[in-house]
Amino acid sequence: MTAVRTILITGASSGLGAGLARNYAAPGIRLVLTGRNEDRLEAVVHDCRVKGAEVVTGLFDVGVAEPLGSWLIAQDDAAPFDLLIAAAGVSAGAGVDGQPEGTALAAMQVRTNLLGTIHTIEPLLPRMIARGRGQVAVVSSIAGLKGLPYSVGYSASKAGIRAYGEALRGLLQPKNIAVSVIVPGFFDTPMTDRWKGPTPFMVGLDKMVAVIRRGLDRRRPRITFPHLLALGNRAADLLPATIGDRIMRGFHFHIEPGR
Repeated sequence: MTAVRTILITGASSGLGAGLARNYAAPGIRLVLTGRNEDRLEAVVHDCRVKGAEVVTGLFDVGVAEPLGSWLIAQDDAAPFDLLIAAAGVSAGAGVDGQPEGTALAAMQVRTNLLGTIHTIEPLLPRMIARGRGQVAVVSSIAGLKGLPYSVGYSASKAGIRAYGEALRGLLQPKNIAVSVIVPGFFDTPMTDRWKGPTPFMVGLDKMVAVIRRGLDRRRPRITFPHLLALGNRAADLLPATIGDRIMRGFHFHIEPGR
């Protein structure tokens, strides 16, 4: 009897989460998918089942710890998770005239992106540790390497995810649990469609998914793509602050409100 591999993917109703779900879908794969848009999630489920995967779904706001945590534990009871991918995310930004996002928008991004990642991963870690195996992936961003002046809350949330993942990897490596910190640049998704400004080195969703899947299959601790964009952000961060900030201010954009 062939062993079933169980994979959790949050944010699976759109963008990167949906792309990864479709990529992993195959016979012998049990996908546990969460999202907030039922219609879009069902479309992903259909595609995954056509490819032979077993699929279980839940509609959750990952920014709220419960009932998500209890549901995840129940799913782990049914079939222990081998891989957790916390891919749910939202974005906003400063106004066209450079006005700050305000408390509500900034907090919303930190709540969904950073706290949502923590709410997804933490309930399952004691079980993975007890089993002595497993793999965790968190999705940061190039914006987490050097904050983008016109997307402050998003940058903060993604920098937090990066730090969380890096620290978690150090904690879990002796326990035989791999942690991959994914640091993507621009790729073609509905979220990127709302971005009005330069998108250097942008790639298609399928390309980004393929790069991430290859890195996860090799259990790489960091999966960064494209490398040149990441190098530019790191260089701006290493320069004197006044120079680095001036460079980042020149990268001007705004993000249209989500629909």
